Amino acid sequence: MYPYYSKWIRSHRDLPLRLNQWNSVVRWEAKQTTPFLRAREFLWQEGHTAHLTEQLAGEEVRQILELYAGVYEELLAVPVVRGTKTEKEKFAGGYYTTTVEGYIPSNGRGIQGATSHCLGQNFSKMFDITVEDPAPKTGDGPAKHIHVWQNSWGLSTRVIGVMVMIHGDDKGLVLPPRISKLQTIIIPVGINNKTSTDDKKKHYDQLQDLKDTLKKAGIRVDYDIREMYTPPWKFNDWELKGVPLRIEYGPKDAANSVVSFARRDTGAKGTIPISSIVTEVPALLETIQSDMYNKAEAAFRSHRIVISKWDEVVPALDAKNVVLIPHCLQEKCEDKVKEITTGKPDESDGPADQKAPSMGMKSLCIPFEQPEGVVKGETKCLNPECEAFAKAWCMFGRSY
Repeated sequence: MYPYYSKWIRSHRDLPLRLNQWNSVVRWEAKQTTPFLRAREFLWQEGHTAHLTEQLAGEEVRQILELYAGVYEELLAVPVVRGTKTEKEKFAGGYYTTTVEGYIPSNGRGIQGATSHCLGQNFSKMFDITVEDPAPKTGDGPAKHIHVWQNSWGLSTRVIGVMVMIHGDDKGLVLPPRISKLQTIIIPVGINNKTSTDDKKKHYDQLQDLKDTLKKAGIRVDYDIREMYTPPWKFNDWELKGVPLRIEYGPKDAANSVVSFARRDTGAKGTIPISSIVTEVPALLETIQSDMYNKAEAAFRSHRIVISKWDEVVPALDAKNVVLIPHCLQEKCEDKVKEITTGKPDESDGPADQKAPSMGMKSLCIPFEQPEGVVKGETKCLNPECEAFAKAWCMFGRSY
């Protein structure tokens, strides 16, 4: 892709140049796959930009990172930590890499959500991608050319896997209302073989009225009138699919001019007057969205532990935490940290033929929001085998 920049850039007035693609990718080198999170083939969005200066490139790096963070936090109800990758973990050949990092409560692992890279001038110098210098010319010679500053950023269908693992439960999917294809399902109850044809038709007409009313309020809604299944079976079916809100409507509800509801995320139940569904159902969906985010955020914060004693690191990892430790940010030290936090087979519990070493921790990011406590030139790197001073708090964890 990089050589094509030079065909399109004529002067600094052409910048910033943006190329964006949505496509399917085959990762030919993939050896071990994980459903949703790491597949041999996946869908992704990738962008490349060219800028005149380091400052302009840096501004867009953070802007794109915030857009990605918004996808997770505002749409998927998934909290993320914004930060910079260490030199060891940054994009190969790049200047620096920013990232949003998530957390899977069920196993305590961290997971990279999306990245926004500043590639610097490394690739533009390699492929001689230049623009005219906007500074005034001196003399009669040709205009001076400077190498552009490039960025690259990407997001893949991994976001779906992260969302499923964070919100899902033993009943199936739990979908945030903002991204759920169907936000509300209406299920008739109290209709049986003793119900007359006229009464059934009248009831189904009322279901249609409820659906039309909610649709006009902007709700993605449908009803389930499959007659071969009982209401409890339908409840289970739609819970499995993760629909955020279930509305039940029967003759008793009709007589009281209410609908009954059940939340997918908490199972909480209640009733809503039919005269108020236009306002109360949208408000309830927004409450579900925010409650799902707050629950996940509380879990992440409670399992993001600041540690200043090395002996506490492995127990914290075993307790399904990620850790913030003072670190020198040197690559050799990162390798050593992973090595000494990887358990040995004979230390694992269980039968001999089932023993396996525990996963070592790796650096996830250097968070933008830094705790207090690291004093440059005084605070030592927490790695007991490292003699260097710490440069920052770095978030480590077992990860995908």
